[in-house]
Amino acid sequence: MEIHKGASAFKSDKPTVVTIGTFDGVHAGHQKIIKRLVDSARANNLESVILTFFPHPRMVLQKESGIKLINTIEERTDILEQSGIDHLVIHPFTMQFSRLTAREFVKEILVEKLRAKKVIIGYDHRFGRNRTANINDLKKFGEEFDFEVEEITRQDIEEVAVSSTKIRTALEEGRVEKANNYLRHPFSLKGEVVKGRGLGKEFNYPTANINIAEDYKLIPKNGVYVVRSVIEGETYFGMMSIGTNPTVGGTSRTIESFFFKLDKDLYGKRLKIGLLIRIRDEKKFNSVEELKLAMKQDEAFSKQYIKDNYVE
Repeated sequence: MEIHKGASAFKSDKPTVVTIGTFDGVHAGHQKIIKRLVDSARANNLESVILTFFPHPRMVLQKESGIKLINTIEERTDILEQSGIDHLVIHPFTMQFSRLTAREFVKEILVEKLRAKKVIIGYDHRFGRNRTANINDLKKFGEEFDFEVEEITRQDIEEVAVSSTKIRTALEEGRVEKANNYLRHPFSLKGEVVKGRGLGKEFNYPTANINIAEDYKLIPKNGVYVVRSVIEGETYFGMMSIGTNPTVGGTSRTIESFFFKLDKDLYGKRLKIGLLIRIRDEKKFNSVEELKLAMKQDEAFSKQYIKDNYVE
């Protein structure tokens, strides 16, 4: 898959089939549309293109919306890399871009830059300045500029919307297993390991504190989770605490992971950590001793879960 930073950077020897969307989460509903895109490209000797926007349009047009996304743009790119498409175009969404008329968008972006011969698009897709144009307008433009428009049905579009909402809700409730079922891969958090308060080490649970730079990334509900990560080519399991560490007087939210059988200095490393199942809520214990006991129980639960579900 080739990645292009903006439509102007796009290059292809062949004409293309294009679909447009956010593809946040790249879940089962999205994967159905992507398969259709890839199959259509192969059948018609075209290159397959996903046109996506970053920042998310709502971050630009509705700054107060505080939108949280399942994937950062880096994570979304990594997942799409596995999907079999030829090109991912990440076009910068700006106020200036939002003012393009529907005709300008079609002519300048789809036709002239992306060489579209076919566009696969949702029945309810709106585009152009103030989102005034719809699929019927796109079909008229198709006749004028010689490209075909294939409609994604209401049922398929609703499946995408419902899945996206269910995933976000499940993560906000801490139900990562449910979210992972929709995603077809573990929901993950990715960031750099930074220095924490060093409390984990004192409790014999040295943790890697992850700093997630992207403030728009959805972080699941506070609590303790079983996790998995590939570090320097090796798979490690462990447990993650998301929360403020109220028992030891913490106030700011942190993401800390303790990996079993890992004895490496992780500071400065960038880790991608998949969340497998939630163990419990975050809790303020009456004493540090109670907290240590709970951590022992979390460890026992995690190891049993890993043994039952994964071969170590």
